[in-house]
Amino acid sequence: MQVLIGIGIFLFVVLLIEGSYFAYRTFHSSEKEEIRRRLNALPSMGYAEGAVDITRKRVLSEVPWFNRTLLKLRLPERTELLLEQAGTRHTLGFFILVTGLLAFIGFQIGLWITSNYLVSLVGILFLGILPPIHLLSKKRKRMEKFQRQLPEALDVVARALRAGHAFSGALKMVADEMDDPIGTEFDKTLNEINFGVGVPEALKNLARRIDSLDLKFFVICVVIQRETGGNLAEILESIARIIRERFKLHGRIRILATEGKFSAIVLAGLPFFVALVLSLVNPRYIGVLLKDPLGRMLAGFGLFLMIVGILSMRKMVAIKV
Repeated sequence: MQVLIGIGIFLFVVLLIEGSYFAYRTFHSSEKEEIRRRLNALPSMGYAEGAVDITRKRVLSEVPWFNRTLLKLRLPERTELLLEQAGTRHTLGFFILVTGLLAFIGFQIGLWITSNYLVSLVGILFLGILPPIHLLSKKRKRMEKFQRQLPEALDVVARALRAGHAFSGALKMVADEMDDPIGTEFDKTLNEINFGVGVPEALKNLARRIDSLDLKFFVICVVIQRETGGNLAEILESIARIIRERFKLHGRIRILATEGKFSAIVLAGLPFFVALVLSLVNPRYIGVLLKDPLGRMLAGFGLFLMIVGILSMRKMVAIKV
């Protein structure tokens, strides 16, 4: 037991030092200082003779040794893609350190409350899962905002094409006139095209970064039009109009499904409310479910059935358009 506590204290100190160092680098290093440092380092790196390295470097952590370790681990591409879709400024190493620190705090809280390691495991899972949930929430909000911005962006591209601009010029107008996320993502695509990546490949990279079915339609239309020809501006206007009509239909369905969602919330919360009232009115009556082995088994089976029912009701009221 003392060995585990010593190891836990050691890990806590290491994570605390690394987290403090990263927080200091994040909040006290301005962009101007970073640019000035890199420009001053150019002559010493041999770039003065014209051998400029434009290869894209993967930076998974601001801490050099931790970045090398993460690069050797070959983490799934989906993990980095989640950070990119969430639009966060922090690196993967930062979230790994934060997850480890929160998991250790949950472990210590579980041991402080009770000496049961099962409770400590629950604390690890409860706190350690908070960073991934935060990233998934940011991704969902960012993708929803991108979806709302997409019709307007398609109209801008269509108007630019009708005015005689090139397709890359139309993308630049979207990148300059619209804010994040669609302006940022179109700017990335435009930079890839300027660096020599083909337009179809750059658009496919955009579709890979953004989880949007409508964007995939846009990419497919542009790729096909570049191969077969056609009026791209008219096609983009049609796609924008269809997306807006789908938004309207989705709003109507959401209004109609409000009653079903409210009923699902009431049905899901009613058993817990009744159990709380009975525990206050007659504790001995409800206490059988917690003290008797058969009562605990029935309570667990009932909780399992409730979870199945909640998931089923959620599936029924979640109508995709």
